[in-house]
Amino acid sequence: MRLLRVFFVFALIVFCSFSGDKYKIVKHVGMIIPDFTLRNTDNSFVSLKDYPNAKGFIVIFTCNHCPFAKLYPERLNAINEKYSKLGIPLLAVNSMDTSIYEDESFEKMQQVAKTEKYNFPYLYDASQQVGKSFKADHTPHAFIIWKEKDNWVVKYSGAIDDNGEHPEKAISYIEPAIQNLLNKEPLNNPETNSFGCRIYYRIQD
Repeated sequence: MRLLRVFFVFALIVFCSFSGDKYKIVKHVGMIIPDFTLRNTDNSFVSLKDYPNAKGFIVIFTCNHCPFAKLYPERLNAINEKYSKLGIPLLAVNSMDTSIYEDESFEKMQQVAKTEKYNFPYLYDASQQVGKSFKADHTPHAFIIWKEKDNWVVKYSGAIDDNGEHPEKAISYIEPAIQNLLNKEPLNNPETNSFGCRIYYRIQD
């Protein structure tokens, strides 16, 4: 029975990761991200400009229903706890199409944020415009954006780490990238493939 459950979860992850159109490699690093304002699950509105002292942000595109995304709440809380103190807060964004996925409603987001005790904003991208501006592919899809002069520039894009199922074995991609940035060094691994459920955009630009 346990083996069947493991196989079912694995099949869901594979289906979510690879169903639909063939994955296309997109080079995200170097993109300039415009400021945005999105509704948080506490009904406040959050913008990048609300953090005037931020060196950068960890932006995670995630959702409620994806089996792969469900593996990460505890890790996201830990990442935000560590790096928000250094001026690099974590923002989670849900850009999933609610017309396809009923589980991605704002009310369901509020329930998830409460259940998982999120210590970071969980933002509702109802128009999907923020997801498009990042060219986010999957949930979860991690970005590190860094302040350069008056711009927010993508410095890392891809997976959070290399092992969704076993956090105790996972090697982080985010932490060394942030350390490189804090040390003003080139990133050793600036772009990896994100895996999880595909984000489908209602209207393609």
